[in-house]
Amino acid sequence: MPGTDIEAAYLRCAALQRLHDPTFHWATRALGRDVRPAVHALYGFLRGADELVDGPHRPPTAQGRRAALDAWQRALTDGVARGRSDHPVIAALVDSGTRHDLPLGQLTVYMDSMRVDCDGRVRLRSREELDRYMAGSAAAVGRVMAPLIGVRDERAEAVARLGLAFQLTNFLRDVREDYAMDRVYLPGLDEDALAAGGPARVPAEEVHRARELFGSARAVLRSCTPRARPGIAMACAVYRAYLGRIERRDMVTA
Repeated sequence: MPGTDIEAAYLRCAALQRLHDPTFHWATRALGRDVRPAVHALYGFLRGADELVDGPHRPPTAQGRRAALDAWQRALTDGVARGRSDHPVIAALVDSGTRHDLPLGQLTVYMDSMRVDCDGRVRLRSREELDRYMAGSAAAVGRVMAPLIGVRDERAEAVARLGLAFQLTNFLRDVREDYAMDRVYLPGLDEDALAAGGPARVPAEEVHRARELFGSARAVLRSCTPRARPGIAMACAVYRAYLGRIERRDMVTA
């Protein structure tokens, strides 16, 4: 794809991020100019998958949503193989993968987690199911992001663990919102209490695990580029505050 088209593709991804997640868009602006377009492109791909599952124009059936995700994943696989794509989001991500040596194969695991949400009703019944879901929805994305914040090789696993910390905290924080969508990601939640409007009583062990996972932030902050450090440190502080509020509301049960 000609350079001018690639430039337009990156601008398209940046516009998507600015429209749907302005906070993340402004955080991306704190990164170096050389990596910002790649972050926009990664966001564009993830947003595209999310729209197929939960967007206002998503396919009306679970089967249709899975087929649409399959087609989206196939477009990326084909784009990587060809080194180009006619879809602007895929074209931008393929170009980013080449420029920054991104492990785009990790996004296959991400798509597996997205397929879990296709049925609408979600019940993760065990820690193993929760971990498998988060391996795609969080850890895999962290591994793709790692080179963009200057973290390479085995240190990328610290970014994956930090991604798990953010995802698990989101699940703990958003129990009621997820339940309203007929989704229960945390095993052991009392659904009767949620249905009755009572305390969520999220599992104490998952709160403790989230805190432990945030310990990986130290390794990430040591390894990442100086420009990335303030944003990562701020995000960790905000999410640790979420965990504190969950505990202070006495929502935790052993």
